Amino acid sequence: MADFEKIKLNGIEHIIIVASGKGGVGKSMVSANLSVALARQGYKVALVDADIYGPSIPKMFGIENARPEVTMFGEAEMMFPIEKFGVKIMSIGFFIGRNQGLIWRGPMAAKAITQLFENTQWGKIDYMIVDFPPGTGDIQLSTVQNLEISGALIVTTPQEIALNDARKAVSMFVHEDLKIPLIGIIENMSWFTPKQHPDEKYYIFGQGGGSALATEVNSQLLGQIPLVAEVGEAAENGQSIFSQSDQTVIAAFESIVEKLA
Repeated sequence: MADFEKIKLNGIEHIIIVASGKGGVGKSMVSANLSVALARQGYKVALVDADIYGPSIPKMFGIENARPEVTMFGEAEMMFPIEKFGVKIMSIGFFIGRNQGLIWRGPMAAKAITQLFENTQWGKIDYMIVDFPPGTGDIQLSTVQNLEISGALIVTTPQEIALNDARKAVSMFVHEDLKIPLIGIIENMSWFTPKQHPDEKYYIFGQGGGSALATEVNSQLLGQIPLVAEVGEAAENGQSIFSQSDQTVIAAFESIVEKLA
């Protein structure tokens, strides 16, 4: 594979990809709350919603109707990210209607994502979190070729079908032509605990899958996030998990941030 000239994003210290092999594993939820958790620790954080065909970050932050300011700098248009919960956010969802679907081919979509990175005034950022689309397509490949990536986080559930797809995502990043450092595995929906029985755990999607995958790919299991109804409700209402009463999910993200940072 040919060498690509990297785009230099001034002021960005670390770019961390959050990826998954398949949809439905809670990747965007992890990206959103990981960003907020980092910001709560005092870091300057940016979040790029690169899931161009299904941008859900604006909904999760309750900013679906927000529109970034666009200003001319010389001959180039520059955008200013929307900020909430201490996180600077940019998403293709800001520029399309809520019910509008994109019918772009891969190269066009990849170019649009590159513009989100390159044509945004980020300022100084310690951690930029990138919420990738599921899978291993043009957007993922173009992004890792064009940017200096610090590392990748892989989100999975304990189910074997999710683990199989997660392995494919791992294989893309660690491929000898890309060599993106694998920071670790995050297992979502690890168990379910009924609100009325806080001491009980039900492993409805299986048990130990994330740990086994981390061992298999010579990485680490960064955290296990339980399945909690309040977390889904928070995402639907544009709220942070840190406003919820359930402390297990909060503790899980704080532990992940501690290992990451």
